[in-house]
Amino acid sequence: MKTKQPSKRDDALSARRSRAQSGAVADFIAQVGTMAVSKTGEGDKGRLLFALDATMSRQPTWDLACQLQAEMFEAVADSGGLNVQLIYFRGFGECRASKWVADPRALANLMTGIECRGGHTQISKVLSHARAEHKKKRINAIVYVGDAMEEDIDKLAQKAGEIGLLGCPIFLFQEGRDPTAETAFREFARLSKGAHARFDASAPRELAALLRAVAAYAAGGRQALRLQGSGQAKKLLEQLK
Repeated sequence: MKTKQPSKRDDALSARRSRAQSGAVADFIAQVGTMAVSKTGEGDKGRLLFALDATMSRQPTWDLACQLQAEMFEAVADSGGLNVQLIYFRGFGECRASKWVADPRALANLMTGIECRGGHTQISKVLSHARAEHKKKRINAIVYVGDAMEEDIDKLAQKAGEIGLLGCPIFLFQEGRDPTAETAFREFARLSKGAHARFDASAPRELAALLRAVAAYAAGGRQALRLQGSGQAKKLLEQLK
């Protein structure tokens, strides 16, 4: 059996997708670059809440996501300026949060033990948890990674807006192209003064760079980005003027 060779049309389509993905990354970087980091006091570490959809639809790319998120945690640990909490949902009403940890590498180990299970999204629980944690002590940023949205968008938008009023931006990373999820995630980002970016398995390095950039920014603003030294971090730094 002969292997089908990609046609000129296929090549052109792939090139257009690549340009669109790069444009989305640039837009995301520009959005993040307009934000300011607030901390509760001199010498305080930044705090990042990392939320994951672990329902069954994410199983095909779960290993890839774990690898990229582990790399982000490694970069954060090297900066030494961030406390991180992991929260994930899956199955029938299961939503669990870790303790706040100063060494994010421990969360990378925890993630490798999480298995995806069938169930609906529970973004409402994530946002309620984030709001409660923020009231205890400021959270500098929330990162959410998911591919679907199966809840009442108006109720979630209300919660996202409340979190935005607290000065805590939500960075939503959308896997795939579900239009309902995209509409919702863009609105949550707007209301919280955060940002939305889409990714798929064909562009893993771009997602990894964005995750590291947001984490470094939450940890210590411009200085943390300078220390990180990646290309995406430098692009983000150029926007912080």
